[in-house]
Amino acid sequence: MTKRKMFFRMITASLVRRRSRMLVALLAIAVGATILSGLVTIYIDVPRQMGAEFRNYGANMIFMAASNDAVFDMDAVDKGIDVIGSGKIVGVAPYRYETVRIHEQPIVAAGTDLSQVMTTSPYWMIDGEWADSDEQFMVGRNIAESLNLHVGDLVNVMGPTEEDSEDQLNFGLDMKLTGIVETGGKEEDYIYMSMTDLETLVGEGELDVAELSVSATGDELAGYIDKIGSEVPDITPRLVKRVTQSESTVLGKLQALVFLVTVVVLVLTMICVATTMTAVVTERRKEIGLRKALGASDSSIIKEFMGEGLLLGGAGGILGSVLGFLFAQYVSVRVFASSIRFQPLLLPVTILVSVLITGLACAVPIRNATSIDPALVLKGE
Repeated sequence: MTKRKMFFRMITASLVRRRSRMLVALLAIAVGATILSGLVTIYIDVPRQMGAEFRNYGANMIFMAASNDAVFDMDAVDKGIDVIGSGKIVGVAPYRYETVRIHEQPIVAAGTDLSQVMTTSPYWMIDGEWADSDEQFMVGRNIAESLNLHVGDLVNVMGPTEEDSEDQLNFGLDMKLTGIVETGGKEEDYIYMSMTDLETLVGEGELDVAELSVSATGDELAGYIDKIGSEVPDITPRLVKRVTQSESTVLGKLQALVFLVTVVVLVLTMICVATTMTAVVTERRKEIGLRKALGASDSSIIKEFMGEGLLLGGAGGILGSVLGFLFAQYVSVRVFASSIRFQPLLLPVTILVSVLITGLACAVPIRNATSIDPALVLKGE
């Protein structure tokens, strides 16, 4: 039998003989590894999860014309999108605002792509349905109440009169009202229709603004702003600070909390393992004294106790890695209503940290074991 096999048999036999105490240490390590693996998985994945949650509060970036002479149309918007990358884009809603008439009353109409507005402004409450084709439109709650409009009404929407514009015709469309928009904000003061219908009523023109929902952190968004500003001269990109700042603040506090809890749990794990190993050393004082009297070196005793500790650390790390992912998955589904991504690199990291924590916890008990005086122990003192 080789020395390595003999050594492994010794430490496994020692663990089995004291299985009740070692089970407590193993559970402590497994709990620590579970919290470490689970919270670090959440820590890594939480920016994506939080970003997805904050997308529900509206767009986080807008494009505007760089100057009065700039050509601000969908081609310019597409150039800005190319800088960001389509994989980061959740939705892009262009807006063009013009004055039209309903019941001879001037109303500001927003021409847009309503299918994209559903992704950039998912917080809109719609009484009825979203308009999904030409000659359908939606109105804000304030407009609906002032003009006594109801879902399902067929409304004649007129273009500008000659007093409003010298070069436009007083042309109208019979459009179906499909939904009433409720947000509690300025969105309730407009009507919304497709860009095609708006161009039919008032003619072609440039965009006023484009709202973008981008899946990125605050630092990434700031980088995109600088890059678009330098590479696309017709666009002035801006961040929607009420969204991006809130996201950064919440994310920073949440990550700090996760880090603090992880550190506290690892410290408690070290204390539990150290206490258990100290009790084991106390139980084995006579055995250690006898071995030292027979010529066993301090290094052999250190190797045996450290081997036991590291074996426990490795086993607890493996168990904790599995339980940690299940824990992170449960938290993610409960809090964010979506599955979390498995982080393969976290498995060896969790095992390594568990082994290191166990090794540190065993340092003091092992030092006590090597300081045992064989003569005093064998005399029963």
